[in-house]
Amino acid sequence: MLTAEQLAAAQKANLETLFGLTQKAFEGVEKLVELNVQATKAALSESASSTQALLSVKDAQELLTLQAGLMQPLAEKAAAYSRQLYEIAAGTGAEFAKAAEGQAADAQQKFMAVVDNVAKNAPAGSETAVAVMKNAVSAATNAVESVQKAVKQASEIAESNFHAVTNNAIAAAKPVAKKR
Repeated sequence: MLTAEQLAAAQKANLETLFGLTQKAFEGVEKLVELNVQATKAALSESASSTQALLSVKDAQELLTLQAGLMQPLAEKAAAYSRQLYEIAAGTGAEFAKAAEGQAADAQQKFMAVVDNVAKNAPAGSETAVAVMKNAVSAATNAVESVQKAVKQASEIAESNFHAVTNNAIAAAKPVAKKR
């Protein structure tokens, strides 16, 4: 049985985890706001420069050259923004995943302690039932670990694909900008 002290300690640990995750979420939002402010400032500044350059164009050839010169940096900046946005989201998500794994491991450990306690206090002749229960818990633990590994691998693959797509988009924009 759980004592009042154990329940209070568990409640305190849960609150600390909640506050820690809330802090991480706010840090992620702060980073996102900062990124958007920087991107907006840069876009306004570049827009003013581009508008002045467009107003000084004298012929169609000069206009095409100016447009081509503007496309490459725009693609690179969009890719950089996407990369930073992804890193903020991934970092915040990783903190939540780490906390969830920690909580799951703690809950599993406490449940196994209860199972062991039940096994110790089980009446004679119930060894088979206790063994079946321990095997079921072990199988469930293995299943959870397998799912966690699969999710981690899928996240790594998604991140790798994201970076590959971003790099390909930048590479594809370079020839287009040079053709003009």
